[in-house]
Amino acid sequence: MKVSVLFVLLAAILWGTTGTTQAFAPEEAAPLVFGAVRMAVGGITLLLFAALRGQLKHSGWPVKTLIIAALSMAFYQPFFFSAVSLSGIAVGTVVAIGSAPIIAGCLEWLVFKKVPQTKWWIATAAAIAGVSLLFIPSASSGGSFLGIMLALGAGFSFAVYTLTSKKLLQKQKPEAVTGTVFFLSAVLLAPLLFLYDMSWILSVQGTAVSLYIGVIATGAAYLLFTTGLAKVPASTAVTLSLAEPLTASLLGTVLVRESLPLVSWAGIALLLLGIFYISYQPKKNKINAEQVKA
Repeated sequence: MKVSVLFVLLAAILWGTTGTTQAFAPEEAAPLVFGAVRMAVGGITLLLFAALRGQLKHSGWPVKTLIIAALSMAFYQPFFFSAVSLSGIAVGTVVAIGSAPIIAGCLEWLVFKKVPQTKWWIATAAAIAGVSLLFIPSASSGGSFLGIMLALGAGFSFAVYTLTSKKLLQKQKPEAVTGTVFFLSAVLLAPLLFLYDMSWILSVQGTAVSLYIGVIATGAAYLLFTTGLAKVPASTAVTLSLAEPLTASLLGTVLVRESLPLVSWAGIALLLLGIFYISYQPKKNKINAEQVKA
């Protein structure tokens, strides 16, 4: 169990480095292109891993669900990296990650008629309050305001990806689902690679950040997460995933020297509390759930 927990925690920390990695990319690397490169390198890495393990199947794929999952992950990339570029690593990452479970709950309610639990409403209230506080210092900055809106778009995209992936996982292995979805997303984003100057990727700096964001922060991170998830309860995994926005906030402050007003940190804290509360499950409930499964 300890090793599995470490895998999930390490995956979340690696995800938290994506925004900072973009900050160290060459100036010519536009956010749209950077997201496309991440999907291309990460998608190929994950697909090759799934193929080597013999987990890729040509049949049994719900085509409509697969296309929606690939589209949502493709949209997530430009939304997220543009948000981080405009509003900063800490704010962009926390808003995107913090809004995703809230939006997912809304979609389940509207589409699948699944009424959210009381704790979801409380977490939603905390998230809305947190995002509202983040909007206060951005009132005088159009770029920051747009950045937060794009981060919410990233949260919506990731929520759709999460819901559709659940459907795909009923038919296919986790590595096969992740690899196939990411590879198809890379194909969808490929045209962007021909619209921008890509000479930056041939530099030492460009090659290094491209390999890191694709192989390590995407490929290795998702493999660690799926491996750890096999022996870690989903609620625990979600809580451990809080390391992603925390890592992003710390790296943004320490390495990139981002400076945020106190009201923004209060907003980030409320968003993190919302995520923690919605993922927290008391020990009694965990024991009861295990007894029901047994």
